[in-house]
Amino acid sequence: MSFDSFLGLVDSPAYVVTVAAEGRRAGCLVGFASQCSMSPELFMVWLSQENHTYRLARHADFLAVHLLPQRHDLAERFGARCSAETDKFAGLDWTEGPDGTPLLTDAAACFVGRIVERLDSGADGDHTGFLLAPVRTRLHPDAPAEVLRLSQAADIPAGHPVPG
Repeated sequence: MSFDSFLGLVDSPAYVVTVAAEGRRAGCLVGFASQCSMSPELFMVWLSQENHTYRLARHADFLAVHLLPQRHDLAERFGARCSAETDKFAGLDWTEGPDGTPLLTDAAACFVGRIVERLDSGADGDHTGFLLAPVRTRLHPDAPAEVLRLSQAADIPAGHPVPG
C-alpha cells in the first residue's frame, strides 16, 4: 500500500482559513488541519508557503478557521482565487473578529485562534504549521449536519499568485 492509497481513504473537512494583518485581509482553502491537543485545546493548520494567506499569517496574531456548509462556491472562491489579486470577501457577508480577522457569516462553524507557534515543515517541505489556541468559537444557527469534505473540493485548482 502506498502513502497515496492511505490518504485516499481519508476525507477530512475542507477548511477556509482567514487572516488580517498589515491592513490587508486574505483567506484560503486548507486541506491540512487538525486538533492536536485536548488540554490545552490546540489546533494546527498548515498553510502553503506559496499562498498569499501564508504571507499575511506570518505577521498576524490570529487566524480564523471555518467549516463550510455544502457550498462548493465558497470553497472555490477561497481555493481557486489569489487574495493578492482579488478581494475574496467582496460580495460576501462577514464580520470582524480579533485584530480584524474576517469571519465568514455563512460558515457552518468557525473559531478564531491565537497563533501560539509557527512550525516549518522542514528543508524539503512546502507548508508552515500555525499552532492555534482557540479564543472564540461560533456555530451557525442553521448549521448543517454535514460540512463540505475535501473530496468534494478536489476539483478546485490552487489559486497561488501568478509568478512574475
